[in-house]
Amino acid sequence: MNELEAEANARGLTIAGSFHPKPEDALPKDIETLLLLAPDGARFWDIFTQSAAFNDGAPDPLDRWSRQIIGRWACDLGAKALFPFGGPPHQPFHTWALRSGRAFSSPVGFLVHAEQGLMISFRGALALRERLNLPPAVENPCLTCPAPCTAACPVGALTPQGYDVPRCKIYLADAPPCLHQGCAVRLACPISQTFDRPSTQSAFHMKAFL
Repeated sequence: MNELEAEANARGLTIAGSFHPKPEDALPKDIETLLLLAPDGARFWDIFTQSAAFNDGAPDPLDRWSRQIIGRWACDLGAKALFPFGGPPHQPFHTWALRSGRAFSSPVGFLVHAEQGLMISFRGALALRERLNLPPAVENPCLTCPAPCTAACPVGALTPQGYDVPRCKIYLADAPPCLHQGCAVRLACPISQTFDRPSTQSAFHMKAFL
């Protein structure tokens, strides 16, 4: 795993979760290990913004970059690359993240990650035929957190009852701080505040969402 993590880091990624699949995980029977790949903070942003996909002006630069980088790596490893975009049907990345024991459902419904907080996002996965030794699961960080995320949204669009996407987008259309600095709810998470994600990356994601 250490060697694979180093290879992920060299690509601007990190292994943000892993597990040994069971039949209910909807993966081919010969897959013994699934590695979930996420951006590795500022390292990712530096690499991505220097890529042809980011600079060529064509649509969906991040998805195209992810397919290229993860797809080639999968070929080198003799693995299969899987992605959270390109559907329907869509791969169950949310369920897989929960299976990994390093991501959990937060009080506002978004995934929260043990190292990346509410800033977690997945760019793809490697499905391996080898059964690797994996790190143990960690404790849900929300269990001991005062949950500032629940009161952080300026328009109350994120609650335990659900996500009011139209309300969020109406608010973002007026170019508030959330649009340029990142979602206030995600930023309120104490773990998010320790994760090295540039505000320019958050702005990129918010503009794509809007």
